[in-house]
Amino acid sequence: MAEHPDVLILGGGVIGLTTAWFLSEAGVHVEVVDKGDFGQQASWAGAGILSPASLEHAHTALDQLRAHSWDLFSSLSQKLREQTGIDNGFLICGGLELCTHAEEEPSDEWRGEGIAFEELSGDELHRRYPDLSPTLPRAYYLPEMAQLRNPRHLKALQAACAARSVSMRPSCAVHQLVRKGNRIESVDTDQGRLTAGRYLLAAGAWSETLLAPLGWRPGIRPVRGQITLLNTGTVGIRPLLLCGKRYLVPRGDGRVLVGSTEEEAGFDPRTTAAAIAELLHFAAALMPSLSGAAVERCWAGLRPGSPDGKPFLGAVPGIDNLFVAAGHFRAGIQLSPGTALVMKQLLLGEKLAIPLEDFRLDRPFGPPAHGK
Repeated sequence: MAEHPDVLILGGGVIGLTTAWFLSEAGVHVEVVDKGDFGQQASWAGAGILSPASLEHAHTALDQLRAHSWDLFSSLSQKLREQTGIDNGFLICGGLELCTHAEEEPSDEWRGEGIAFEELSGDELHRRYPDLSPTLPRAYYLPEMAQLRNPRHLKALQAACAARSVSMRPSCAVHQLVRKGNRIESVDTDQGRLTAGRYLLAAGAWSETLLAPLGWRPGIRPVRGQITLLNTGTVGIRPLLLCGKRYLVPRGDGRVLVGSTEEEAGFDPRTTAAAIAELLHFAAALMPSLSGAAVERCWAGLRPGSPDGKPFLGAVPGIDNLFVAAGHFRAGIQLSPGTALVMKQLLLGEKLAIPLEDFRLDRPFGPPAHGK
């Protein structure tokens, strides 16, 4: 084995771990470091909502990234289960995009060309879904919407990486990247100085602090999202319920995730009484029967926001061996397979499945991209 890895990945969330697995499958010697335990930040905290996408109708680079990810999720989940014995909970369960006002139209994301959907209104909606509030006038049913269990998915990725001899260093905070000329020479960490041939920065909301000393401040920032977990005591699967930026994610064991907020709270990961109360009110208003469910747990994650809502993917300009994959905001899980695929291709000099111009670190920022 080489004295140092071919690729050192800084950040052990879903982006770093998935990329590590893709690289290791290609025979690359990879090491992953994380300041804490792997996959315990925004990746763990999310709801695991996966929306369908069509490569044939993907008109933008972000649409292509989403579509490649969607196409990969089923096979990725199966491979992880075969290699590790861990079921990540990937399930095509369908979803309802709910309209709270009769004049609302579905967003382009859900109603995009090539994605199956069905409009349900009035009596038909409430006949099919009698638990919904009778005041909801209309919804759009997407039969291909899927979910997975984030903690299980992260656990499966860790086990799969370990099985492929990926070196894993938890509790290894990175203090700085040591630059010499147009290359990164090493990184200073809690566990000493580490070296590699190439470096990939995938540290989520913490990426900006490592880029800034190198002269890059792209605007990656933490955006707090709070979630509460209810237990209905009734086993079964219902479709996902989405209403603007909020959602209910029913699990097969009778639990229901209710989320989520978008708060500019810095690196404060605490939950707050006001936000949780608001989420509980939202849940009961959408599905009145949930007012009697037990509140089992509450938590928050710090999503890596970006100025235009799109992630940063690609080489760091002016540094030959440093790359970045960060700023996925609410879509880290959803975009992780496509991100890992294209970063693996970039690091290995292969033809790119997705053009990266729109994701470059030095891009001009237009209006925010739409998406979850």
